[in-house]
Amino acid sequence: MFERLFSPIRIRDMELENRVVMTGMGTRMVGGDGREVTDRLIRYHVERARGGVGLNTVEVCSVDAASAPKGFLALSDDKYIPGMKKLADAVHEAGGKICPQLWQGSLAVGSDPDAEILVASKMRLSRKVSIKGMSKERIHSIVKAYGEAARRAAQAGMDAVEFHAAHTYLPHVFLSGGINHRTDEYGGSFENRCRFPLECIRAIRQNIPEGMPLFMRIVCHDDYLENGLTEGEVIEFCKLAGREGVDVLNISRGNFLTRAQIYEIPPIDLPKGINVGPASRIRKETGMLTMPSGRINTPGFAEEILEEDKADLIAMSRAQLADPYFCKKAKEGKLAQINYCVGCDQGCYDYFINPEKDHISCMRNPAVGEEEELKVQAAEKPKRVMIAGGGIAGLEIADILHQRGHKPAIYEKTGTLGGQFVLAGTAPRKDDFGMAGRMAAQKAMESGIDIFLNTEVTAEVIEKEKPDVVVVAVGSVPFVPPIAGIDQANVMSSKEVLSGTKVPMSGNVVVIGGGLVGLEVSEHLERRGCHVTVVEMREGIGIDLGHMRKTAVQIQLEQGHIHQIVNAACKEIREKSVVLEVKGETMEVPADYVVIATGSRAKDSTDLQECCERLGIPVYVIGDAKRARKALDTIYEAYLAALEI
Repeated sequence: MFERLFSPIRIRDMELENRVVMTGMGTRMVGGDGREVTDRLIRYHVERARGGVGLNTVEVCSVDAASAPKGFLALSDDKYIPGMKKLADAVHEAGGKICPQLWQGSLAVGSDPDAEILVASKMRLSRKVSIKGMSKERIHSIVKAYGEAARRAAQAGMDAVEFHAAHTYLPHVFLSGGINHRTDEYGGSFENRCRFPLECIRAIRQNIPEGMPLFMRIVCHDDYLENGLTEGEVIEFCKLAGREGVDVLNISRGNFLTRAQIYEIPPIDLPKGINVGPASRIRKETGMLTMPSGRINTPGFAEEILEEDKADLIAMSRAQLADPYFCKKAKEGKLAQINYCVGCDQGCYDYFINPEKDHISCMRNPAVGEEEELKVQAAEKPKRVMIAGGGIAGLEIADILHQRGHKPAIYEKTGTLGGQFVLAGTAPRKDDFGMAGRMAAQKAMESGIDIFLNTEVTAEVIEKEKPDVVVVAVGSVPFVPPIAGIDQANVMSSKEVLSGTKVPMSGNVVVIGGGLVGLEVSEHLERRGCHVTVVEMREGIGIDLGHMRKTAVQIQLEQGHIHQIVNAACKEIREKSVVLEVKGETMEVPADYVVIATGSRAKDSTDLQECCERLGIPVYVIGDAKRARKALDTIYEAYLAALEI
């Protein structure tokens, strides 16, 4: 199955077992002086190597000591070689191959106030703060640093190295005419802007063995950046880079000076395979081995790209977070057993930029970064576990319990499994949530887990079955705010709208609530021809969204015609309007229909808990049944409970 995807490929002296590459992703799994390899990072990479990925790419490694920020790995000194060697040896022992990204982060190192920020030309950050462009002497020292870091990578036993020339890091800053405004031989003309990154490539190539492959991560073009790189310029630069010894082009996209940052870690809102088209053109015109990245999350899609001769390798990175055994399962045809990335960005990016989090995580895989601590192990004594609710929390706990040798049974009140995940899949651009929910249900069925549909767990059911453990995962119900007129026939809940259980709406629709669900419902209705106004009590819409998703949703809203009213409280719903209070003033907005999207509250399960207490049966309340919140938290909680039982 997937013969092209799982066919070997040879690059210089390195042979990969398949075409799947896990590209570099920041993990924050560093230690020592804040830049060193940790056992946690090693276990994280080893698990992916065991799972069959063709090549592990280690996240960005600083090449220069003065500009090496804490929180990121470094290869800027010989003292980092032992840790890198330990990592390489462990991955090799697990049957994998490994490659570090050589990096100078330019503005990105500003996360550490002690790290020197380097830019090509003078850059104003605010009215009072600006950064001088690099001197030629400093340019030369960075070029030398790339070469020295490459030497260290080779000494550590790495199989390849990657030159990171994308995402507004220093090589990209020099290469892009939208950022580089120098007037000497390192700026101005395209030829001059290519000079610094080409010198870096030359230094790297001179310091690694002839048979060691050199990858290069490069943007396919610059988005939202005036005078930025065009695809034509990227193609010409890649040709020059190939002559200097680059073997593989890792095609990415995005910069963090503009909204184009969403393309670096593309959320579910963006199309799958956003870089496949540009990568195919670059591959054709350069004749070089090419690897597109960006929302390629299923083996079928990856196989299609290769079959259509658009690429040589496939970057499937977050897919390896969601399921470290993605490759083995796909190769064996166990597609329903895979936990698929849904592009939520909650654990991989939102955790990465959250200083309160120790390391990244993943909605679909709570064990990311905790491969040892959260290892699924056989239960000492198998137990019969009754699970009330077949939503994503119930499916998750059932899966882990089954893996541990317990006998879980899912009781679902409705006729379908998947709950809110499947419902979320009906919202614009969220098909992957629906797919994930359906696949989780199929996984449970294929695993032989007992499933009882159209069966509600009651105290009587518990008394009759007398399970060893009860898990309450009955989810949440919409929160209904105390608004006058809310019980009118023209008022519906967001769930009723997305599930299609009510008559189609038309005309003027007011959506009360500008959080994630409110915005999804608004866009859903706007696409169907309604004139939508979204009303939010807080100072802005989408406040509960993560950074990337919020930006993507704002872009979509700007392209539509959805009216937004913030700092507004709904006081009354009338037959053809709603009455709002906005900053102390009364406003009346036309409304043929009103949708309530003010969040959810846990569904009351007191009777089930009291029954279990009376019978002496341990009970776990998990997910939205405990407290309505993000799916990442819900699944993590279910996973922990499954390990505890």
